[in-house]
Amino acid sequence: MTPAAIFTGLIFLIMMGVPIAISLGAISLYAMSDNVAALGLMAQRMYSSTTGFTLLAIPFFILAGNLMNTGGITDRIFRFAKASVGHYWGGLGQVNIFSSIIFSGMSGAAVADAAGLGKIEVKAMVDDGYDRPFAGAITAASSTIGPVIPPSIPFVIYGSMTGVSVGKLFLAGMVPGLMMAIAMAVAVNLISKKRNYPRREKSSIKERWVSFKEAFLALLTPVIIVGGILGGWFTPTEAAIIACLYALFLSGLVYKELSWAKLLHILEDTLLHTVRVMFIMATAGFFAWVLTMNAVPQTLVTAVTGMTDSPTLMLLLIIGVLLILGMFLEGVAVILICVPIFMPLVQIMGMDPIQFGVIMILASMIGLLSPPVGMCLFAVASISQVSVTVLSKEVIPYILGILAVLFLVAFIPALSITMTQLIG
Repeated sequence: MTPAAIFTGLIFLIMMGVPIAISLGAISLYAMSDNVAALGLMAQRMYSSTTGFTLLAIPFFILAGNLMNTGGITDRIFRFAKASVGHYWGGLGQVNIFSSIIFSGMSGAAVADAAGLGKIEVKAMVDDGYDRPFAGAITAASSTIGPVIPPSIPFVIYGSMTGVSVGKLFLAGMVPGLMMAIAMAVAVNLISKKRNYPRREKSSIKERWVSFKEAFLALLTPVIIVGGILGGWFTPTEAAIIACLYALFLSGLVYKELSWAKLLHILEDTLLHTVRVMFIMATAGFFAWVLTMNAVPQTLVTAVTGMTDSPTLMLLLIIGVLLILGMFLEGVAVILICVPIFMPLVQIMGMDPIQFGVIMILASMIGLLSPPVGMCLFAVASISQVSVTVLSKEVIPYILGILAVLFLVAFIPALSITMTQLIG
C-alpha cells in the first residue's frame, strides 16, 4: 500500500467521525492485510507501545491534576494569583494566565487545566464584568501553557519514543512556556484596553500575605516536582507519583476537602482518561510500525530532500504539516504519528531532537485551540456556555502569540537548548 493511500484512508476515516484510535488501527490492518505474518505482530506492537517505564508518569500526572482540581488546591492558587496580578489591565485575564503558569508545574495536561481552573476562572471573570467569549478564550489559551512548562505529558510521550531525556525536555520547555505566557499577557492587555474591561483595585500587602499563606503548601507542589527532577532526586515517573501523594495529603488531610465519594469519582475519571490516551498510543504504535514496513519515512525523506536541500525550508514544511494535522488530530496522536516520520529529516537537518520536541509540542498546542478538533475549545465551550465557533474567533490573538513563539524557538535554538546546557 502506497504512503499516499495510507494517509488518504486515515484522513477519510477521521473526517467520517471514526475515533482516532480506531482509525489508526483500521488503516494499519488494511495496509498489512496481504501480509498474514505481519498481522500476527499487531498485538505485540500495541503492547510494546504502552509498556515503557516512562509512560507510567501519564496516569499519575492525570490523577494529580484531578486531585488538585477537586481538593481545593486550584481554588487557593487562583486566589493567590488574583491578589498578585489582578490589578493590571485585563485583571482577571492576567490572573488566568498566572494561575496556569503555577498549575502547569503540577498536572502537565492542558485539558486538566482547562477543565479544573477553567470552572473557577470563567465564573469569576463573568461575575467581574468580562464578556463570556473573552473569558472562555483566555481560559482555553492559557491552559496550553501546561504541557510546555514542566512537568508535561506530551514531553513524556515524545521522550519515550525518541529515547531523549525527559528531564532535559522538561528543562527545554521552561523558557518557551514563559514566552507563551508573556505573549498572551500582552494580548490580554491590548484587548482589555480596547474594550475597556474593568481593573481591580490593587490588593493590600495584608491581602497578598493572607492569600500567599493559604496557597503556600499548594505552591510548593511545582517546587517539589520540578526541583526534585532537576536535583536528580527522582525520575519524572517517580515525580508523578510524588505529586499524587502530595496532592492527596493536601486535599484530604490539610484542606479536608476530599471525601471518599470524590476520591472514587477522581479515580474513575483518571482511569477513563488514561485508557483513552493509552488506546491511542497502542494503535499509533502499530501504525508507526506499518509506516516503517511500507518505507513511508524513507519515501518522505526522499521527496522532501528532492524538493529542497535547505534546512530552513525543510523545517517550514514540517511545521506546516504539524499545524495542519493539529487541526484534525489530538496533540498526542500528532506526536505519535509524526515522530517516526520526521525524525530522519530532523537528523538530516542537524537539529537537536530536544529542540524539535519543543517545536512539536508547541505546534500541537495550537492544534488544541484550532477547530474542528481543538480539545481545549470543546472543554471550555461547555464550561463557559459559549459556542465553539465564537471561541474559535476569540482565541485567534492567542494562537498568533503561540505561533510567534513557535517560530522563535524553531529558528533560535538557544531558547530551548540553553537551559539544558546550564542545568543539565
